[in-house]
Amino acid sequence: MEISTLAMYHCLAFVWYFFVTYSITHVRTEERPSEVFLYGGQWKYLTVLNLVLQAVFYGVSFLADVLRLIKKLRCAKCVISSRDLLFSVLAFPVSTFVAISFWTLYTYNRELVYPQSLDGVIPLWLNHAMHTVVLPFAVLEILATPHHYPAKKKGLILLGFVTFLYISWVLWIYSVTGEWVYPLFALFSPAGLAAFFAGSLAVIVSFYNFGEFLNCMIW
Repeated sequence: MEISTLAMYHCLAFVWYFFVTYSITHVRTEERPSEVFLYGGQWKYLTVLNLVLQAVFYGVSFLADVLRLIKKLRCAKCVISSRDLLFSVLAFPVSTFVAISFWTLYTYNRELVYPQSLDGVIPLWLNHAMHTVVLPFAVLEILATPHHYPAKKKGLILLGFVTFLYISWVLWIYSVTGEWVYPLFALFSPAGLAAFFAGSLAVIVSFYNFGEFLNCMIW
């Protein structure tokens, strides 16, 4: 893909994710079901954090494209390294995990992850923008441009560290409010919850490996 075309795509993707993030963070307070938005607001949900992550990634990608267009190659090289690290370690595996895990659990029992009370708060298009569109965007990014993946050990350590931070945030919220971020967690014993978190980490690692495989196969 030509750099100018790539820059336009990354700019549009950045604007889209910025708009979606703005939309979900500006849901009117009086419309929010009291049992859903407690301590931490939307910032306790992986879905919303992923929107911010994607906006940052596409913003960095657009900056890299612009630097290449104006021939600032030394600066572009540094920004491209950051772009590739963001995409390989976080943007692709997290967006894939969000889309697949959400719709799997939603199909099984939506009350475990997205209570019906949210239908009157979050419009259908915004639900799909957060949980569906993120996956084709991630795949399209792999098709659009090659990404340099870090050494496997480094990549997995970074992914594991970020996963640990989010799990710690979830546990902290529970310790403060006595309410789980997702109703699903209330079904588990402490050992079962630990096993669920470990299984989720294994799944997201598999998505990391899948992204690396696709990148290598295509480029």
